Parts: sequence; C-alpha cells; structure tokens
Amino acid sequence: MKKIVLSLAGVLAAAAFAPEASAVPAFARQTGMACSACHYQHFPLLNGFGRSFKSAAYSMMGAQGKIEGENLSIPDVVNFGGFTTTFVQSQSAGQTAGVGNAVAVPKWGVPGTGGELSLFLGGRISDFAGFLGEAGLGGGGAANTGGIVGAAKLAMLFPVGDARVGTVIYSSNGQGAAYSFELLNTGAANTHKLMGNNGPSSQHVKATSASQYFGTNTAATGVNVVANSTMGFINVGAYEMAGNSLVGGANNLNLTYIRAAATIDLAGWDAGFGIQNFGGKSYVTGGNNVAAVAGTANAPKATIIDAQMQGDLAEMPVGFYASYGTAAAGTATETNIFNPMAPNGGAGTTAATSFNVAAEFGIIPHVSTIQVAMRLAKNGAAVNNTDNALMLGVTYELAQNVALSLTRTQQSGSAWNTDAAGNQAVGKTANTLLLEALF
Repeated sequence: MKKIVLSLAGVLAAAAFAPEASAVPAFARQTGMACSACHYQHFPLLNGFGRSFKSAAYSMMGAQGKIEGENLSIPDVVNFGGFTTTFVQSQSAGQTAGVGNAVAVPKWGVPGTGGELSLFLGGRISDFAGFLGEAGLGGGGAANTGGIVGAAKLAMLFPVGDARVGTVIYSSNGQGAAYSFELLNTGAANTHKLMGNNGPSSQHVKATSASQYFGTNTAATGVNVVANSTMGFINVGAYEMAGNSLVGGANNLNLTYIRAAATIDLAGWDAGFGIQNFGGKSYVTGGNNVAAVAGTANAPKATIIDAQMQGDLAEMPVGFYASYGTAAAGTATETNIFNPMAPNGGAGTTAATSFNVAAEFGIIPHVSTIQVAMRLAKNGAAVNNTDNALMLGVTYELAQNVALSLTRTQQSGSAWNTDAAGNQAVGKTANTLLLEALF
C-alpha cells in the first residue's frame, strides 16, 4: 500500500503541470460540449444537465450539423468514443484450513487485457429517439472469456407536455436491469458510481452501494416503459438475466424491474431519492447465464431505497449518497442470487441487508476529490454474517477525459474472521490504482 501511495504522489506532482483539455467522447461530439457539462465532479456521475440529456433519449444536438428531411433529423456523422483503463491492484489472501491461499485476480490490467477497452457509438436518431452501444474487450480486472461483449439500448421517449414517455429496449452483459434507464448517482446502476473500477472482487463498489452489494448488475435483456420529467422518473419493465454472450439470447422476459425516483431542489442542493424493486421468477438462466436447476426457479429479489444530495459546501463541490436494501433468503424451490453468499462459502439462509453511505469532496474543484464510504451489512448467512466495509479514495483529473484514482477498501465483521476450521475469505482488503482515459 505504501508503494502505491508514493507512486500516486509522484504522478500527481507531475500532473500539476499538465495542460487543460476537454474530453471528446461520442456525446460530447454531438452536443459540442465538454464532459463537465453533463458530469458532476468527474465521469461518470451525472449533474442536472446530464440527466436532462439522458432523459431526452440522447437526442439533444449542439454545433454539430444535421441531415434533415421529411420526418428525418440525424447527425451528419456517426459519433464514436473510446474508453480505456489501466490499473495495478491487490487484495489480501485468505486461508483454507489454516493455510494461506493465493490471490486469484490479475495484479496488472492494461487496455484489453484486464483493463477496459470499449468502443461507444450512438446519439440522436430523431427528436424523440436515441441509441447507445458499447463493444468491450476485458475490463474490471477480470479475464475476458466471452469474446467481444458489451451493451446496447434503443430509447424512444416522446414529448408529452413537459415530460417524456416511451420505451427503452436494451441488453447488457453485466450492468443489470437498471442499465435500461437511471439518473441518480447512488449506484442503483453500476454505470453511475463514484469509482471507475469496482475492485479486484468488487470490494470498492460494494462498499458504496446497497444495490451493488447485492450484485444486481447481472446480465440483462429487457423492455421497459419509462416516464420522466424534471421532477423525477418511473421505469417499469420485464427482463431476463441474459446478455449477448448467451447463445440463443432471451426466450422469455419473466423477471420484473420497477424503479421510481424524484429529483428536487432542496435549499439549493440538487437532491434525489427513490426506490428499486427486483422480482419475478425465471426457469431460464442464472446470474451468470447458467441454466437453472431443474424444478428450481431463479428468483432475484431485492428492494433498495436510495438518496443523494449534490451541491456546494463552503465553495467546495460535495456529493452525499446513501442507500439501504434488503434481499430475501432463498427457499427450497427458489434461488435468490441477490442474497449474498457468506464469504466463507455458506449459502445465504436469512434475509440480507445493507446500509451504505458515501461522500465525495472536491478539494480542488473539477480537478481532485476525496471519497469516503461505509457499509453496514448482513450477508444472509445463518452465522458469522456481519459484513462491513470502509472505502477511501482520491481522484485527480489530468484533463476532463483523463483521470487517476487510488481506492482502498477494508472489510470487517464476523464474516471476515478466521473460522474454527481455519478458513478465511480472500479479499478482506483491496487496493486499486487506476488510470482512465476517454476520447
């Protein structure tokens, strides 16, 4: 850890002399605006304008030219964007029968090999419709075993007075049903979170978000109905835990996703609060596209409430985020994959709960932030189920589209103690030094 901190300090010292630059990913090209126009403090957190752009189905235009005709209005070029990550990471080893076991994650990741290498394309289809597609290789520190995988969605949101109403059709190999449409930065969707890397075993993101602690970012293919306005949004849909790596795709959409959130101005703070609910039963696939056991339904069930506040505190940009959720225990005929298994290997037998709070302070506005998050959770095991975490992080933007971050998560509680048989889970602590670049 000491070496990582010293390495980051050296890089930050050099970065102090880096020239300013504006990011130019796909939507920045379409709107003619810098990344900071849509993102709060840093990518990928959204600000009010970013929510408006997404709420309008990615259809807003700026200085870019259009090709127009009768019932036709599209950009005069197809907009692309790239996203890459490079990292060095570590997590603590555990024990098996008193003997230390190996850390089962890559230490280094570069674009396409462990690190993310993604190509985005999309934007305006018409004044009521837009598209976003992603093709990715590697990512998140996990080896790529499924070829090129990614995500895509077609949003058709028609103006109805001051609101937008329509449908979102989507597929994702690992961002869950919330990928369909989400505006808050609480981790309700894995795409809107504080850090750019989940952690060697998702330790960082699970410390900040109840939804991500339950693992709701499964593969997902679905069709949703969405209504949104400046007051908030409602997102209701049916989905299956199937992504584009599943041969044959989704044959049925037996699972349900319901999301409602309000966005308000609270004494000058940009505030939001909402609720998520996952339900339904599926006999088709499991959380990783694994066929369900004969006669047993996959029933991914969880309910999460969340809230956020973004604004200035003593002229410093600050974001506060909180979420609380519960995931029921499984039964003899239903498997709830959102009820976490105990780190020591026992299946969840009681309801799991997670309370997460996080804050980010812009110590150098629009350049550098300090992050802190805490989780108080019960993982669903019958015994040794206390599963807490503390996450600390720092970010530094060399440019709006190039960022460095250092994140450390320390987990604690009875779930992480060495048991009577000498077993202890891998990954009690985790560290990630990450470089992100968008272009």
